[in-house]
Amino acid sequence: MTVLTDGLVRAEWSDDGVFEDRATMFALRRDLPVPEFRVVDGPQAIEIITARLHLRYDRRAFSPSGLTVRPLGIGRGLEEWKFGEVLDLGGTARTLDNVDGRAPLGSGIVSKRGVGVIDDSSSFVFTDDGWVSPRAGSETDLYVFAYAHDYRGALRAFYDVSGSTPVLPRWAFGNWWSRYHRYTADSYRRLLDRFERERVRFSVAVLDMDWHRVDSVPPEHGSGWTGYSWEPEFFPDPEAFLDELHRRGLKVTLNLHPADGVRSFEDAYRAMAEALGHDPDLGERIPFEITDPAFLAAYFEVLHHPLEAQGVDFWWMDWQHGPHSQVPGVDPLWMLNHFHYLDSARRGEHPLLLSRYAGPGSHRYPLGFSGDTYISWDSLAFQPEFTATASNIGYGWWSHDIGGHMLGSRDDELTVRWVQLGVYSPILRLHSTDNPFLAKEPWAFPAEPRAALGDALRERVRLVPYLHAMNHRAAAGAPLVQPLYYEWPEEPEAYTVPTQFLFGSELLVAPITSPRDEVTLRGSVTAWLPPGVWTDIHSGEVLQGGRRIELHRDLASIPVLLKAGGILPLAAADETDAAANPARFDLVIAPGADGEFTLVEDDGELDGDVVRTPIRWDRARGELVVGPASGQSGVVPEVRTWAVTFLGLGAEEVPGAEASASGATVTVSGDAESRLVVSTAPGATPRTRGREERIFAVLNAAQCPYDTKERAWKLLTSGRPAVDVWADLHALGLPPALVGALAEQLTAL
Repeated sequence: MTVLTDGLVRAEWSDDGVFEDRATMFALRRDLPVPEFRVVDGPQAIEIITARLHLRYDRRAFSPSGLTVRPLGIGRGLEEWKFGEVLDLGGTARTLDNVDGRAPLGSGIVSKRGVGVIDDSSSFVFTDDGWVSPRAGSETDLYVFAYAHDYRGALRAFYDVSGSTPVLPRWAFGNWWSRYHRYTADSYRRLLDRFERERVRFSVAVLDMDWHRVDSVPPEHGSGWTGYSWEPEFFPDPEAFLDELHRRGLKVTLNLHPADGVRSFEDAYRAMAEALGHDPDLGERIPFEITDPAFLAAYFEVLHHPLEAQGVDFWWMDWQHGPHSQVPGVDPLWMLNHFHYLDSARRGEHPLLLSRYAGPGSHRYPLGFSGDTYISWDSLAFQPEFTATASNIGYGWWSHDIGGHMLGSRDDELTVRWVQLGVYSPILRLHSTDNPFLAKEPWAFPAEPRAALGDALRERVRLVPYLHAMNHRAAAGAPLVQPLYYEWPEEPEAYTVPTQFLFGSELLVAPITSPRDEVTLRGSVTAWLPPGVWTDIHSGEVLQGGRRIELHRDLASIPVLLKAGGILPLAAADETDAAANPARFDLVIAPGADGEFTLVEDDGELDGDVVRTPIRWDRARGELVVGPASGQSGVVPEVRTWAVTFLGLGAEEVPGAEASASGATVTVSGDAESRLVVSTAPGATPRTRGREERIFAVLNAAQCPYDTKERAWKLLTSGRPAVDVWADLHALGLPPALVGALAEQLTAL
């Protein structure tokens, strides 16, 4: 038994007396500061007691009666854990390939009962020289997290042992264009030209497997899934093509399926054969042997580094290599993730890899590629839960096939709702399978979904300043997407809304994952609003929390709620370079409580310079203070402009402001290293603006009789007491969805 923290104990049992003290794929470090603990060495059992747990062990092979842990924290429903129990809140999965709806999840480290466990018994170990090896013995190796309902505390302990999540490059938070499609260099350029005319900008170009030879592979070599040679018919001048993408501000990733090794038709075959001591004139296939150090060295130096020299920025590790290698217990996926990620750091920039999850510890090698989901409402409905629950195993950076990958039927509304969720996902990577009708380009849709898709993709770019600040926060131990029970663990409702999630420190998202109502023409979600006041950043509605509510939205947006005192930094609409630290911001404030936020920016280099700009809102004084920025000069623009919108306030409450449908906006400029102040009326209380206009819009869109709508309108604008209005509204016999949409407006603050 090793007491690692006051809430984390490592419990090992070995029949042969051989124990493993080397680092494993999960546990990189166990030499942590020793917490206070007490040992009771009794006649029947050993007991270990810390501030958070009480462990009892009978000195025998582990059993449910002989190894128990009781959490000592405060919380509803805490119970003693017995060896063998798996009763946690879930973790994540290796892939969503071929999933239509829900998928089974692995275990996480947090539980409503207070104890979660990682079984590290089968993971391989690192040798002193950084290579890998099977374990020496046959031990049972458990990490028991007894943090009660302090889920974030458990996560901090997880990162203490397993290592932190690295900082991602800023450009990763822009839009990614990906499609399994036979692009040529010319067709790809035309595509980007069209996106530019549509005012939609991407920061990452993803080229699926047809970048390399597929149909032109000689038939005697088998399939074309594996390849390292550009298809000359499509890309006759790869360097010029990649230079053009870089000139447009795009990073480039190429798809890999390495399982078939290296065959003699490859451009790099002769060099690869010579590097490994093979006779290249024999033309024999060089097998994929990821556990062979010589093969791994040549795999990078001969196959990948030359392509990177041409302009490939990082790699998309796709499937086709299975869970087994020539060394028992060593997963080739994990090997690829680990060594690809280390190799990508050699150029001094933040490394990146797109690949599948390979078990606890995978958070050290972002990003996760979740695989090929079916296109269905059920798949969309599961994706928010899947993303948030992954935080329970420390895995915060999932990249999904936004819009779904394959099968299904065309449903423009489904596509829009999926892309809107993608805006509030860790990574927004559009993707679809090889089908000429499976397009995600906005201009391929009718007017309403086309506008919504374009707006969503532009909104994602504006979110990058917030996302990059949360990126640095994630590296300090707080994943971007978290379940609501992380913040409200004693609220039973927090466990009943799996599609809702916290998006960073300021936002709560309740995506719409079902088709819209035929009467209201609005999608809806039954949400739980946690205690406090919440303001929708799109609609400007100010809503009282501590209740369940139906939220109704037209196709233009989903509910994204800013907490009271929340501060949301957005790039101005014309700041479309996701890689750049902008000079112009739109700063959105929910002024119902005090708040503070630190904008974090960097120079893009690994271990480079970081600049922090504090932003503070004092409601009682009516004072917003921006800056001064601290850090190395030259990282951010010297002069910055801030268009500050106070949601729910009128122009009369903010000197010099202009009124909008959602609040009041005032613009200030100044040196980044100076202190800028914006004043409002002291103690201002936000309110939903334009209630009558909102009610009219709901009724106007409703597909129901005109005279019924007119009677409802007269009733709703009569000025009578709300109780009477509500009773009479029900008496009109309006469709339930329409009543729900009106109720949302009537109960807004």
